[in-house]
Amino acid sequence: MSPEPTTLAPRAAPTALATPATAPREREGSDFAQLARRITEAGLLDRRPGYYTARFGLTLAAFAGGWYALFALGDTWLQLALAAAMSVVFTQLGLLAHDLAHRQVFRGRRGAEIGGRLVANLLMGMSYGWWMNKHTRHHANPNHEGRDPDVSPDIVVWSQRQAREARGVARFIGRRQAYLFLPLLLLEGLNLSWNSFRALRGPGLKRRRLEGSLLVLHFAAYLGVVLAALPAGKAIAFLAVHQAVLGVHLGCVFAPNHKGMLMVTPEMRLDFLRRQVLTSRNVRGNPVLDTLMGGLNYQIEHHLFPSMPTAALPRAARITRRFCAEKGIPYYETGLLRSYREILTHLHRTGEPLRADH
Repeated sequence: MSPEPTTLAPRAAPTALATPATAPREREGSDFAQLARRITEAGLLDRRPGYYTARFGLTLAAFAGGWYALFALGDTWLQLALAAAMSVVFTQLGLLAHDLAHRQVFRGRRGAEIGGRLVANLLMGMSYGWWMNKHTRHHANPNHEGRDPDVSPDIVVWSQRQAREARGVARFIGRRQAYLFLPLLLLEGLNLSWNSFRALRGPGLKRRRLEGSLLVLHFAAYLGVVLAALPAGKAIAFLAVHQAVLGVHLGCVFAPNHKGMLMVTPEMRLDFLRRQVLTSRNVRGNPVLDTLMGGLNYQIEHHLFPSMPTAALPRAARITRRFCAEKGIPYYETGLLRSYREILTHLHRTGEPLRADH
């Protein structure tokens, strides 16, 4: 029998929009099947071509406008503000590649892969195939030690068990990782590029020649355009600011989703619904935050229904929140700043065994 969910979700109090006593009588089926029926009947899994046409159009216009502004501004330190702004645009490209990978935009695999490689490899400089393989494993086993690559102890440790087994860089950083987490994010953009090129020589990557060619073309154009527009000193400063802010922005989008939530171990027996809900954290949204985070602040609903278009997630959250309250399943959402505080608190707590041994 599965453990009681209330014993597994840290700080995750249900949002009481309904209670089991007031819940409607459901037809037979698993809890997830019942929720999926409500979501489907509400039309929230339907394609949103108008939404994605507008979103792609605006993002690509901002992308082109940013490079035009690079030459229009000329030799000035105001270019550093443009570099920061372009990091926001690149993050939006990454979020579009994410939606393509989940087939939120196109139903078919071919359209998703073509669009994903053009957006991720060519425009952003990240391997679509490498990232998709990694992200698919994360979705299958979120926060599962040993199965979710996003909680592997490469540099940061995510549990006290990982801390006790840590060696090398992870052991050194783990002692003070709560303080180093945000500075480390400054390197995340470069880390994505490094892993993208490294994946070209690893097993399992499809269309590696195509992926490699698109990556080389991206970086040749990216570096060439910046060096053509600016003197060497300002060009280096532009690239440094752009990559640093890109890394922080990407980290701040993805970190609140699961960090500090339930870490799953092999002995736990959770059904699909509880595995996704208990390991995920929602961040209360608004139009600006929803845009900056690409809808990933509705992480619970995204994990339950990965192919759901981003525009449908806020309404799906209301339905899911009510359903979880009816079933007594802890559903956790909080504000953005508190989510970061919880992440840093979790990191400090998981590093305790390393500080004790020091």
